[in-house]
Amino acid sequence: MMQTGSFAAKCHLRAFTKETLVDGRPAKIRCVEVGRQTYVISKGLVSVAQLEDEWFEDVTDPESVIKTLTKATDVRPDIFSFWQRVPDGEPRYAYPLEWESLAVLPVSTYEHWFNKQIKGTTRNMIRKSQKAGIQVRNCTFNDDFVRGMTEIFNETPVRQGRAFWHYGKDFETVKRQFSRFLSREDLIGAYCGNELAGFVMLGNAGNFGLLGQFLSKLSHRDKAINNALIAHSVQTCEKRKLPYLVYGYWGGSSLGDFKHNSGFTELRVPRYFVPLTTKGRLALQLRLHKGWKTVVPLQVTNLLKKARKSVLEFRARRRRSNTA
Repeated sequence: MMQTGSFAAKCHLRAFTKETLVDGRPAKIRCVEVGRQTYVISKGLVSVAQLEDEWFEDVTDPESVIKTLTKATDVRPDIFSFWQRVPDGEPRYAYPLEWESLAVLPVSTYEHWFNKQIKGTTRNMIRKSQKAGIQVRNCTFNDDFVRGMTEIFNETPVRQGRAFWHYGKDFETVKRQFSRFLSREDLIGAYCGNELAGFVMLGNAGNFGLLGQFLSKLSHRDKAINNALIAHSVQTCEKRKLPYLVYGYWGGSSLGDFKHNSGFTELRVPRYFVPLTTKGRLALQLRLHKGWKTVVPLQVTNLLKKARKSVLEFRARRRRSNTA
């Protein structure tokens, strides 16, 4: 993985600002280009640089990147962070590291997944979706599909106890924002008649398929649409010869239960944190490199989440009553 020859000699730095989406909203972010790879620099008390498309790319030469960032004068982040992508879970570098827990499903064949990797209750949910008339198929990003996406986005302002990022977006906004990475995505739609009831944007990350946008209508929650979408995603990974399917981070809650019941298991991969400044070294020592949320006790975090959910649901109910 280390390439320190001609790559290091060409490892120049270019700083710039670009527009992107942060939490579903347009934003300008600071970036640096090193060795033809783009790194974003986070804002805050401690600035952290990491690969912009780290789900889809490996850092070509970490040592050369670290040297280049350390020598930078105009733009020098406090910490450089990178990880090893699925399925590379054995640490390869001597830098300080922490473990990231990902939800990963090994994929061989759809039949093996259906018969061996999931339990009978999940198989029954997939059969339930079929009996309910749900049809799942690969789609194209046309106006009909975008209109269906927009309807799903605007069904509710709250999802999983959080303010939903894409609520309130119109057709043109959805079309513009979600057409950026179509070259590396399979679009999968679940239909109830002619109505788009759920969809997945399945990214091809080379070593694995990545479940990106994954949403279904709450009005069809009784039809096991999410189970049907997972099933078709497994079929697509088999077709694309992708040996793994990744569904974000591993964790608790009802979403965690859904991942477990769908055959996903925890896979830990190393994430490295390399301090580049005195502030960065101090932040690592004080465990502040991931922000204040990581140092708040879990019990307090859970209470804050419950309070946030209650407030958001109250606002949603009041909005519905005012428009009724």
